Amino acid sequence: MKNRAFIALLVVCVLALPALAQTSATTQDQPTASQPAQSMQSSDQSGQALQPLQPPAREGFWGRINPFARKKYVQRQVQPIRDRVNELDELTSANSKMIKDVDTRAQQGIQLASTRATEADAHAVDAGNKAQAAQQTANQANTRITTVEQVVGNIDQYKATNQTEIRFRPGQSVLSANAKSALDDLAAPLKNQRGYIIEVQGFSSGHGTAAITVSQKMADSVVRYLVLNHDIPVYRIYVVGMGNAPVQSASAQEQSGRRTSGGRVEVSLLKNDLEQLSSTSTQQ
Repeated sequence: MKNRAFIALLVVCVLALPALAQTSATTQDQPTASQPAQSMQSSDQSGQALQPLQPPAREGFWGRINPFARKKYVQRQVQPIRDRVNELDELTSANSKMIKDVDTRAQQGIQLASTRATEADAHAVDAGNKAQAAQQTANQANTRITTVEQVVGNIDQYKATNQTEIRFRPGQSVLSANAKSALDDLAAPLKNQRGYIIEVQGFSSGHGTAAITVSQKMADSVVRYLVLNHDIPVYRIYVVGMGNAPVQSASAQEQSGRRTSGGRVEVSLLKNDLEQLSSTSTQQ
């Protein structure tokens, strides 16, 4: 009977020893398990790098390996490591997101810079085209001013372009058919033209005032025909009765003066550069 009681007591002691050892290890490991949590919390709050997990200061009754460890004990030992791993996953995810955002912003910045550069190139090309057009306009204006200056300088310089001689019978001032045809050929191209004048000089045989009066009548006949039949403005016609004054012969080879032997009228068409300026302006 005593042997049975001793054996039972021995078995109870053997069974009680693991429980006591596990309780002691649990009590000793609780500060160690809470220390990493406090370290991670302080690290999260301060924003600094996390400290590595520290091994337990004491290993308990059984040392590193406890053959009678329960599931809750293992979970308490593994939980700080699991929290640290989860925290590292979150940091990795946050870093990946941050890198992706930076890359997206960089791509957007590069695209915006490229767009701005393209717009700047387009503006530069447009500005170059406008500058070239302005230069061409300035050159045209300079040419125009030069032409105008030349015309203004020569506005009173008339050049003879055509000359017609109208013959009259002695003592008459009526135009013949040939005379009218010659005046038509002279005046027809002058319609809608500018920058011209017509000089009409009458010459008659005789002497003194009578010759001047006859020559004036013949010249007036020519002027009347030009005004009535060809609408030549009167202010463009200059008339003078020369009488029997010596004149330069239009058909003679010699340059010596002679007196007319019959009635005749010299009709001269003179032009300046005003018509040329008008045609240049129309072309431009």
